[in-house]
Amino acid sequence: MICAGIDIGSRTSKAVILTEEGIKGYSLIRTVPDTEKVAKEVLKMALEDSGLEEDTVLEKIVATGYGRVMIPFADRQMSEISCHARGAIFLFPTTRTIIDMGGQDCKAINCDEQGHVTHFVMNDKCAAGTGRFIEVIAESFDIPIDQVGSLSLEVEEGVGISSVCSVFARSEALVMAREGVPKNKIVAGIHDALTSRVVGLVRRTEVKPDLVITGGIAKNTGFISRIESRLGMKPLIPEEPQITGALGAAVLAMEGIG
Repeated sequence: MICAGIDIGSRTSKAVILTEEGIKGYSLIRTVPDTEKVAKEVLKMALEDSGLEEDTVLEKIVATGYGRVMIPFADRQMSEISCHARGAIFLFPTTRTIIDMGGQDCKAINCDEQGHVTHFVMNDKCAAGTGRFIEVIAESFDIPIDQVGSLSLEVEEGVGISSVCSVFARSEALVMAREGVPKNKIVAGIHDALTSRVVGLVRRTEVKPDLVITGGIAKNTGFISRIESRLGMKPLIPEEPQITGALGAAVLAMEGIG
């Protein structure tokens, strides 16, 4: 049996090919306005990664993410909250709490041993509590996104960022840079501010081990280090944290959803 999960996120689209033996292949590409086109393309690439032909018959396809309702060839659409929980449990059976941060939102999810969601909370859609917040700062200071986290760890203490809006925080950071504040202290302050927002969100639910962090932010060592310190537990990080939702969708497809 060969199934697929497709996750159309605000910034990145993902697809996973799953068989009874496990993950066969996956792909990630940048999301574009034509949702059906990007869904077909990311699925095609995942099939190629699996060593399968483009015309391989898939038993079931489950779509998730904000663009899930615009994929006409999917058998069913499921919420990203359910899919992230199921994907995390597939990777780490001891998962009980998940922090998922995408380009537009951040979610804290509790689940049971079967991956069923028992509780969740989401942020208010402000970019200052999402991965886009870090992207904006990295772009503003011309820092490669894969280096911004390590840069934030170069100093013991970052500067205070008073603005709670990402637009104002960016302006505040640029003013500091013009005043001669070192870039690493500014970036550290931005990471501190983001971590505080996420911790505040997570504490609105019950933080139980094991904690899993998914989404692109899980690749940011500065954020992970701060979360570990603030919550007092070492999070588990998937090998490719951005495909967790697509994986969960594929798992649901394998279970006959659709």
